This record gives sequence, structure tokens and C-alpha cells, in this order.
Amino acid sequence: MCALTTPATHEQIPARLLGGPTVLLEYGGLRLLTDPTFDEPGEYPVTEDFSLVKTAPALADPADLGPIDAVLLSHDQHADNLDHSGRALLTSVPVTFTTRTGAGRLGGNARGLADWESATLQGPEGGIVTVTAVPALHGPDGLAQQVMGDVVGFVLTADDLPAVYVSGDNASMDAVRQTADRFGPVDTAVLFIGAVRSPRVGGELITINSEMAAEAAKILGARRVVAAHMDSWEHFLEDRDDVIKAFDAAGLSHLLQA
Repeated sequence: MCALTTPATHEQIPARLLGGPTVLLEYGGLRLLTDPTFDEPGEYPVTEDFSLVKTAPALADPADLGPIDAVLLSHDQHADNLDHSGRALLTSVPVTFTTRTGAGRLGGNARGLADWESATLQGPEGGIVTVTAVPALHGPDGLAQQVMGDVVGFVLTADDLPAVYVSGDNASMDAVRQTADRFGPVDTAVLFIGAVRSPRVGGELITINSEMAAEAAKILGARRVVAAHMDSWEHFLEDRDDVIKAFDAAGLSHLLQA
């Protein structure tokens, strides 16, 4: 089993895993939160005969996190990416970047970004952080948007910092390649894994599995992988041990923060 360490060169971009898809990033003096999920364990009905089940609480209470400058929300339509406590938190955050359809549903401070559209945030010392929306598909091509809804990933860039990629709920390696073509190599890749499958799209993957995550790291030229979206929910079919094994097998264990 590999040792999970974060190389010293990444100390300028701290990443704190909080459970599920929720990661606290510090970048350019700003504190950015991905897909906030802070509810206690419980059930979230999706259909009459299917519910999403949260099995573990978050590793921190949102009240203890301190001020958040922005939320990077891959999508709003699934409770395992935005639960009740997460929705409440959005009201106290200056801006939430998400899909255009999601921003229309959320209103308030939500700002929708289309693929490759960018927005800027000013850091506390005057530096500029650019947030660019990048493609993501929450399932197989041709069905993902129709059945699962729109999803977006993000890339963070700044003049004096290397790039950070946040995949969102993505099952498309082509989307990863497109992002790598424009922004690679990236320093840090926050990958939403879990190998989730859905009967709504014929049982196909709607998020990447552990082997795909290792391949994504190669495609992106990532110098660190923050492995998220693989714990705290019953429908995640691969967990931390699976990710570790896949990165070990690929010779990439030195990249992994999980």
C-alpha cells in the first residue's frame, strides 16, 4: 500500500478533504469549496423505489470552516453534490459558480458558466484568480445531459500559481483530454471518482472509476491528485482502497492525496 503524502511543492495550494465531493481549496489567497455536502447521514428520495443514502457525516462543520470566498458547484440537481446544509451555506458565500441551468434554479449569488467561459475573483492582496468552466459529462455521451442533467468542471489559474483542475461528476475521458489540451499540465487535479453507475443510463458509469482516475492523472500531467467523491455515500461503488490500488498499479502512488 502506498504512503499518501502531499509533496512540499504543493504547500502553496492546500486541499482539505471533507467527505464525499467536498474539498476546501486555498488558491491565490482565496478559500474555495467544491460541492458542499454537510448533512448528517440520511436518505434522499430520487424516485419511488430509489434513494441516495448518506452513510457518514462530513469531517467538519461548515460553521468551523471560516469564510468561504466562492463555491465551485459541479451541479445542483443531486443531493450527493449539494445537500440541505450545502444549500444553506450558499446563501452566505459571495458567489457560487455552477452550470447555467443550475444558476437559474438556484438564483441568488449563483453564476452560471458555459464550457470554456471564465470569471475572475480578486485575491486579498490584489492578485486575480480566473475560474474557467470545463466540460464534464455525468454519464455516457448522448444520455448524460438528457437523463442526468448538466454538469461542469473547473480550472483555476493565476499569474503566479500553477493550474488546478476540479473534475466535477464526470465520466468522460474525452472531457479530460479537452481540458488537458487547453490547460495541461496541471499541478493539482481534484478528481471525483466513486465508479458510480445508474440504471437510468443502462447501468453505465456516471463518474470515473479508479483506473480511469489514474489515466486522467496521466492525461493531465498532474503533479498531485486529490481523490474525492468516493466515501460517505452508499452508491459509491469504489472507495479509497480501490483508488490506492489503481494508482499503485499505474506507478502513480506518489501523486495521490486521498
